[in-house]
Amino acid sequence: MGTAARVRMTPDERRRQLVGVGLRMFVERPVGDLSVDEVAAAAGVSRGLLFHYFPTKSDYHRAVVAAAGRRVRRNVAPDEGVHGEEAVRQVVGRFLDQVERRREWYVALVRGRTELSRAAPDDPMETVTTFVADLARRELDLPAAAAPAARGWVAYLEDRALQWSALPPAERAEGRDALVEHCVAALRALVTLTPDAPATP
Repeated sequence: MGTAARVRMTPDERRRQLVGVGLRMFVERPVGDLSVDEVAAAAGVSRGLLFHYFPTKSDYHRAVVAAAGRRVRRNVAPDEGVHGEEAVRQVVGRFLDQVERRREWYVALVRGRTELSRAAPDDPMETVTTFVADLARRELDLPAAAAPAARGWVAYLEDRALQWSALPPAERAEGRDALVEHCVAALRALVTLTPDAPATP
């Protein structure tokens, strides 16, 4: 990969640039294998400057995975003004679309999340699970006791999305709407098993 010409940027712009380079690269390899030398060369900066913004290689890798998590949250958020079960339905559909559109990237993201969680107690991708689970619980007006069920449902949604996105295109198109409804129903079913959660009709 060639070295880009150096462009003067503000510290925030440079940091975003370096993270953006990492996001593009880590689709092709585990996040732990991202080379800071390659990243610096692609950004047109020195290795030393990269370490000025990210003191260690692990700090850089975590920033990349955290940025990936923020991207997922933005992409799956429901439309402003949409609430209740329709908001949950939008989140499910957009989650499926996100994984379908960038399946290799998402698989790399999951792999990167696992690698980094071994090295540190806080998981940068935890924010995605928390965001989706909290949104679902809030929109369905579920009690705090339903939080574990909502989190388990997010893991189920992710697994179904990854399986569905591996199907041939025709099968994906034919089964998408049914899968959305299935996942929404799965959340309702989990909630009915939660102590103190309201029963669904």
